[in-house]
Amino acid sequence: MRQAGLDPRGLSACVLSGGQSNPTFLLQTASDAFVLRKQPPGALLPSAHAIDREYRVMQALNGSGVPVPRMVAYCDNASLIGTPFFLMEYVRGRNFIDPTLPELAVAERKAIYADINRVLVALHGLDHRAAGLDAFGRPGNYFARQIDRWSRQYRSSGGAPIEAMEALMEWLPAHIPHGDETCVVHGDMRMDNLIIHPTEPRVVAVLDWELSTLRHPLADLSYFCMS
Repeated sequence: MRQAGLDPRGLSACVLSGGQSNPTFLLQTASDAFVLRKQPPGALLPSAHAIDREYRVMQALNGSGVPVPRMVAYCDNASLIGTPFFLMEYVRGRNFIDPTLPELAVAERKAIYADINRVLVALHGLDHRAAGLDAFGRPGNYFARQIDRWSRQYRSSGGAPIEAMEALMEWLPAHIPHGDETCVVHGDMRMDNLIIHPTEPRVVAVLDWELSTLRHPLADLSYFCMS
């Protein structure tokens, strides 16, 4: 860890709120603060909890128009703390759960959402080949592949059948939109996955890239618009 830039003297750790899919911890020393993100224990569904992908995409986005924490180190040796994990810098700022931002004035709400739009444009306009992410996902035919993947994961989870889910899995493949394009997407773009500057209406970090891949940008936009 010394090679990763973490001085272990006086180290303390606490659980960070959020990070429900992958446990997330704040590590603090006398002079530094880092975030540790790890896979959960136990048997995992195929391709789920892909923290190696999170680390890879955030490392590739460093220095781009998409604000992400600086990556420190990735460790795939599960014998250390029980699962693979990675370290990144701790970005200070505001984290909002309610997307309506009721505690803020209307002008600041508008400014924050305008800056989120700026981040989405920067992400979807990124040259993923130049960023080394040309193999980050399969280009094209995204919606059909995603519907198939989530349907298979739902069925493999072992729960009792849900009538509404069965109807949805039948309806979706028959209503895939026409047209196709490919870019890097976040996959879970929502207010509580963003760190906003402590005093300014500006996104300083986009977090939780577990579902990031190459796919159609409208999937990212429509997911964010649901809020």
